[in-house]
Amino acid sequence: METLPDLPLDWEDDERMAFLFSAFKENRDVNTTDWDGKMDFWAPLLVKQCRHRGAVSVNLQELNESFRRKGSVPLGLSTVIQCMARSGKVQKESEFAANVDSGWLSWGVGLLLVRPLKWTLCTLLGSGRVPLEESFVVIELVKEKAVKLLEAYRASPVADRSLLSFQELKTLSSHICPDETTLCLALLQLQREKQVTVSLHEGEKLVKFSQPEQGRVSPVSDVDLGIYQLHRSEKLLGERVEALGREAERCKEDAKALLKEGKKTQALRCLRGRKRVEKRADRLYAQLETVKGILERIAHSQTDRLVMQAYQAGVAALRLSLKDVSVEKAENLVDQIQELCDSQDEVSQTLAAGVLDSTAADTDELEEELKSLLAEPAPEFPRPSVASSCVLDDTFFKSLPKVPDTHLNVTDEELDRELGRLTLSDPGVNRKPSPLKRPEPAQ
Repeated sequence: METLPDLPLDWEDDERMAFLFSAFKENRDVNTTDWDGKMDFWAPLLVKQCRHRGAVSVNLQELNESFRRKGSVPLGLSTVIQCMARSGKVQKESEFAANVDSGWLSWGVGLLLVRPLKWTLCTLLGSGRVPLEESFVVIELVKEKAVKLLEAYRASPVADRSLLSFQELKTLSSHICPDETTLCLALLQLQREKQVTVSLHEGEKLVKFSQPEQGRVSPVSDVDLGIYQLHRSEKLLGERVEALGREAERCKEDAKALLKEGKKTQALRCLRGRKRVEKRADRLYAQLETVKGILERIAHSQTDRLVMQAYQAGVAALRLSLKDVSVEKAENLVDQIQELCDSQDEVSQTLAAGVLDSTAADTDELEEELKSLLAEPAPEFPRPSVASSCVLDDTFFKSLPKVPDTHLNVTDEELDRELGRLTLSDPGVNRKPSPLKRPEPAQ
């Protein structure tokens, strides 16, 4: 029994460990704090020890050896197991198996404690001692193993096969269950959860798993057994064909070696043997292909069955969803919708007619007002005097300078003279000319 790694820090404290290694008081009420302190220390450590070993069960003798410290063993582990049994955290291994299915007792798969049940749970909890070799299942750990075992099966290449032999499962779960007892206890938990069922067929131990689309596993049927026999035949035929192939190759190599040694007769005998082996291999290979074809048809039929089940579920769901729907109800709803639409159209037309009438009345009033405005005499405005207006005759236009045809190039003096002439020729202009801004040269 190996020592548990990562022990608590209290493990190095001699005074503290002397208290923890001492026996429990007969009555918890004497000192509740001490009792609960010891229980809170040892119960998690017991579970940790089992998890470290990969096991789901433990006995008192193993625990004593595992927790031995400086030549001393804990004196209260028996009480710890009893309290954990009362709370349902552990259970006697034999009772755990018997409570699931008594048929397991005929398996003979290595449950070491399948023996006459001299100890019942009541007598165990009523006594002050626990047998050293009595194994107890840690319920927390066996549930964890059961989950991992089911996941390993569904992730394996044989997940499409619901029925497996115990040896196949043992090989498949070797990295999860270190021994046969752990595997059996995990299977028992799965059987308790209705995820597997076990049976014996012609002396062979068989395990059937539930499929993902099933809520629980179904009993082993003749169809399951027939498919299992076909898979086993496929495996045996494949192994036999491979063995015959190796034998034929060996005969060929022997014939070559004998021919080199000059033993032609023996070489011919080896070649004849090779031909016989190849014929047997061909017959077995044909049988193997037939078995594979049957298995493929069975797989297709199972797929078709799933499709049919999906169709049936779809029809049932559609029928349920259309339970309160009928053609008469649909026509009634359409008529009601049409009536509401007609009513809405009538309301819209009524509102639009009212708007048009008010617009026409307003138009008539505006036309009357326009006629009254046209009938009024036009107002008289004073005419401007001759002195205030500029006389634009031929003389005035002739007096204007010619429009230059070339680039503007005048001086300020020339502009002043032109402005003076314009002022003198227009008698209505009496103001002095303002100086003009010198034009900027063209860019």
